[in-house]
Amino acid sequence: MAKRDYYEILGVSKDVDAAELKKAYRRVAMKFHPDRNPDDASAEEKFKEANEAYEILSDETKRASYDRFGHAGVDGQAGGGGGFSGGSFSDIFGDVFGDIFGGGRGGRGGPARGSDLRYNLELNLEDAVKGTSVQIKVPTLVSCKTCDGSGAKAGSKPVTCTTCGGHGQVRMQQGFFSVQQTCPSCRGRGTIIADPCRTCNGQGRMEETKTLQVKVPAGVDTGDRIRLSGEGEAGDAGGPPGDLYVQVHVREHAIFKRDGADLYCEVPIDFVDAALGGELEVPTLDGRVKLKVPAETQTGKLFKLRGKGVTPVRGGGVGDLLCRVVVETPVNLTGKQKELLREFQNTMKGGKYSPKQSSWFDGVKKFFGE
Repeated sequence: MAKRDYYEILGVSKDVDAAELKKAYRRVAMKFHPDRNPDDASAEEKFKEANEAYEILSDETKRASYDRFGHAGVDGQAGGGGGFSGGSFSDIFGDVFGDIFGGGRGGRGGPARGSDLRYNLELNLEDAVKGTSVQIKVPTLVSCKTCDGSGAKAGSKPVTCTTCGGHGQVRMQQGFFSVQQTCPSCRGRGTIIADPCRTCNGQGRMEETKTLQVKVPAGVDTGDRIRLSGEGEAGDAGGPPGDLYVQVHVREHAIFKRDGADLYCEVPIDFVDAALGGELEVPTLDGRVKLKVPAETQTGKLFKLRGKGVTPVRGGGVGDLLCRVVVETPVNLTGKQKELLREFQNTMKGGKYSPKQSSWFDGVKKFFGE
């Protein structure tokens, strides 16, 4: 009987990359694995076909020979589909199901990378915009200096775990699933410490609060992260440390609000300056500047001060400062001031001094059909 095309068996095209090839193989192997299809000879045969196809196509040399000569170029090189090493369902998919069932290929014996840590850093707006350097204290796990992270007493070494035979995992049968789990005796290390280090009690790591200097680049904003490589927890059994991620949060400012590269602020002015025009002094992050307000300025008018915003941390042009004018109604008036305002109001009758008010009342009249 002629053999089927290996690419057809796995349902992939001839230009498939290694990652997609592996995913395709897992899908087919999961579907037809004997553990999931007991007493089904057809499924077992398809599983063997997939096994053989993947063995050839995952090897660059064998794949090149197959692409050129077909099955004739690789006959005798495949394992015949009989034995994917280990043969059990969890051997193939251990790295997929490991997190669910408590184990995985990555944690089988040997040193494990330390956990990443997160530190929440609050900054004021000025420091976030201009950049700064801050000192932080981070509680973490560091490698024991006495045993160099091994957990064993000086002069001794960890011994192979007899429960798992040094694999770091044990198998459990759950229905038709053969599931790998972390070894309860060695906790996945594959070794047991017979004579533990007295400093760390065999843990290989110790709690410590590290003091670190963090350089905050100019332009950061809430949600940005600063990565400090190797400043996370020390790895287990002498493994490499994780990283520390400093999460930035910028506190609200009393005057300015930030939107990307731009800053916004509200500038209150009295109605005389708004009507006649004038010059105001407004704040920026670099100091005070003069702002000319033209006559007949209305509430809500935006004035743009170019280049007085933020230079984004990821690059791009510096933003602007946008000042929104708010005309303020006077309060706590004296009797004389009130009288003067009434006299002023009488001089306004009959003229078009309030265009928005006039157009609003015209709209109201049209609405009611008057």
